[in-house]
Order: sequence, then structure tokens, then C-alpha cells
Amino acid sequence: MSELREVTVSETGESAVAAGEAEVVRVGDEVVRAEPALSVIVTAYGVAPYIAETLDSVFAQTLPGFEVILVNDGSPDTSELERALAPYMPRLVYIAQENRGAGGARNTGLRAARAPLVAFLDGDDLWEPTYLEEQLKHVRENNLDLAYTDALLFGDSEQAGRTYMEIAPSDGPVNFLSLIRGECNVITSGVVASRAAVFDVGLFDESLRNAQDFDLWARLARRGARLGYQRRVLARYRCREGSLTGDARHRLLRDLRITQHVADTYDLTEAERAEVERMLARRAAAVELERGKSLLAESKFAEAREALESARRVTPGWKLTVALLMLKVAPRLFVKLAGPRLRAGA
Repeated sequence: MSELREVTVSETGESAVAAGEAEVVRVGDEVVRAEPALSVIVTAYGVAPYIAETLDSVFAQTLPGFEVILVNDGSPDTSELERALAPYMPRLVYIAQENRGAGGARNTGLRAARAPLVAFLDGDDLWEPTYLEEQLKHVRENNLDLAYTDALLFGDSEQAGRTYMEIAPSDGPVNFLSLIRGECNVITSGVVASRAAVFDVGLFDESLRNAQDFDLWARLARRGARLGYQRRVLARYRCREGSLTGDARHRLLRDLRITQHVADTYDLTEAERAEVERMLARRAAAVELERGKSLLAESKFAEAREALESARRVTPGWKLTVALLMLKVAPRLFVKLAGPRLRAGA
């Protein structure tokens, strides 16, 4: 359980609590554990080498009075993980469960949380020391149900050194349609949200293998929750080889599947359905374009032309038109000329 620090409350009701400690108030002869200002939910699966650095970034927060709930989601490295956690255990609510996926782990943390606000953090990502303080201020000043921030990418990726919003931008207000269109993109390790609002829309959908987070943000937006963001880089997102984000085609497939899920399961208005169907077509075309590039790299020219033609029907443009013409008259020359761009996923 979290370390409890007994605090005598002054006549003004003020008390000082260290970061990561749950506040305890004495009422007469009775000691009462006060509600924390915020619950931090850390999910852990295969992150034993990184968890100490992650928790150090949590306990270095300038905001006082929060609790930390760590959910071990049936991690295959549990023995190593628990050895790494040992120095932190007095300040953690530690929950070990059978593997249920990221959504299931976060739901477990949400059910255990006692604070009105929750912050999500993957067990290999990091926060800057003022992250919670500045996010809480942003939520309160703008009367938000959810706020997210920008993050620096680091680790095993060509994108390391860039920020999340450089790659996945957020422009304009956050609502259902701006999420569907990809105009606003939320990074889960940069989210502080109202626990009540998340419960009101039914928590994370554990039936989804990927993109449970996107589905939750979309449901929140459709139910009228107030979502916003700040562009300050207050988090750090670790890029790892073999992570769930995967390569370009897998990311596009994930986007396509979650958009199809929205089309199949949401009670959409006529205008919303038209926009979702439009995005479905565009994302299917993007998948075909990426498949065509992979087939070109394998010199499977006929199949590549079919995939690229399928993409061009939805997203016509001179580049695809020229590529298809070159593939028809001089496929090997085209692959030789376009080789570097194909390898880079351009």
C-alpha cells in the first residue's frame, strides 16, 4: 500500500504532503486517510528494465498528494519486475493480474483509484518533474474533463528527438470528428482525465486488441466531455523495437480497424457516418498504398500495380499516376529509381 504520512491539519485546513504520499488527517483520536488529489495509473508489461526510471520520474513530481497504482498485467518478466519495484513498494498500490491487455490493466487501475482525476503512464515512458502540476492547472483553468500534452520521442526509432505532435499533430478543438479525421491525436502517457467521465462512458473497451485508448477518447468526445491539450513537451515517449505501435503498415491497419469499429458499433448521426465512411475509404487506400510499396520492394509488380491502383481510386494524384505508368512500361527501372523512398516508407 501507499506510504501514509500523518499530517496535523491547521485551523485553515492546510497541510503539506510529499509527492507520492497519501495524506492522513487526524480527526480527534481517529486517523483518516484523505482522498488524494490525483491517482497515477502505471501499467507494466515487459518493462522491467525501464520501470525504475519511469517511477523515478513519477516520484520526482512537484505536485504533492497523489497516489500511485501500478498494475502488473501478467507480465512474463514478473520476477525481474518485482525485484525492480522492491524499493518503491512502500509508496505503491501494487496489483498483479492475469494478462488482459492495456485496456484491462488501465481499467483495473481505474477501479482501484480513489482520486477524482487520473493520469495514465505506460511503464516505460517518463514525465518531466512539473508534468502533473502543469496538467492539473491546465485542467482546472480550462474546465476540462481530459487534457493531454506533447511528448519527446526517444529510444530505438528514426523519429527519436522529434515530438509526438510533430508526427501526430493536434490542431484546433478536440471533438469526435477531429479525432476521427486525425486532426487531433492523443498520447495516452500524456493524459490526465476525470475518473467520473471515464466511468460514465464505460471505461476502456477490453474487447479491442489495439487502439482502446482512441476508442475511449472518441466516446468521451461524443458524450460531451471537454477535451483539450497543451503543446508543452512535458512527457517522454519511449520508442521500442517490437512495440505495439509497429511499423507503418501495422499502424495504418490499426487505424483502419478502429475506424471500422466506430462505423460498426457507434450510434452515429448521418453527418458523423458520412465522415467516418470517408475516413474508412482513405485509411483503406493508405493501407493499399503501403502494401503496394512492400510488393514493389519484393519485385511483385503485377500485385503492386493492383494495390496502387486501388489506392489511386480513392486518393488520386499525379505521383501515383506517374508511378503506375512507370510500373507499366519500366517496372525495374522504377524500383531502382524509387528504391530509397520505398525503404524509407515515403
